Amino acid sequence: MMKLYGYFRSSASYRVRIALNLKGLDYEQAVVHLVKNGGEQLAPAFRALNPDALVPAFQDELDGETATLTQSMAIIEYLDEVYPDVALLPAQSLDRAYVRSLALSIACEIHPVNNLRVLKYLSATLQVTDEQKNAWYRHWCETGLTVLEQKLATDKRTGRFCFGDAPGFADCFLAPQIYNAQRFKCDLSGMPTLMRINQACIEHPAFIKAAPANQPDAE
Repeated sequence: MMKLYGYFRSSASYRVRIALNLKGLDYEQAVVHLVKNGGEQLAPAFRALNPDALVPAFQDELDGETATLTQSMAIIEYLDEVYPDVALLPAQSLDRAYVRSLALSIACEIHPVNNLRVLKYLSATLQVTDEQKNAWYRHWCETGLTVLEQKLATDKRTGRFCFGDAPGFADCFLAPQIYNAQRFKCDLSGMPTLMRINQACIEHPAFIKAAPANQPDAE
């Protein structure tokens, strides 16, 4: 049985849940609460699984042994290689690189400067106000999503989803980022392509099942 260690609001965990659901794979969830008890991701037991003290961590049984993976993109690429039914990446190399670039725009350019530990550092160590912290979040999120809007609005490969008319790799990253952007009240009014694709995503059964509100630890 596969096991996913995550948190309902973690966008990185959300990405992996979507990928697992798109592929129809069964998995067990283990809750790692990022706020309670000082942050359960910092506990020695979890650090033994992931020394980075981040979620998600993912386990799969291979040849009778348990393999542990970290980093959402690495986990999703692993799933696509080992469980190739319902491919998340396109067949052609150039298209695969393009789709990865869309996902990386979120995973490397938007998310790292806005994740929980960065926001906590802004508040606790630099002692910025909540208003300043939220302005920081909105600035970097809107900046990154504006670029993504431009890419998707002008590329002929964009369909109902980020690449064509079936949900795939990049959509696993887009929907969680839009969810976060809406939580922080980002201005998405100038991003019609992103919002159209996001709407198609959140109406899809795999995304509905993966949504934060539908997780066992949802608050």
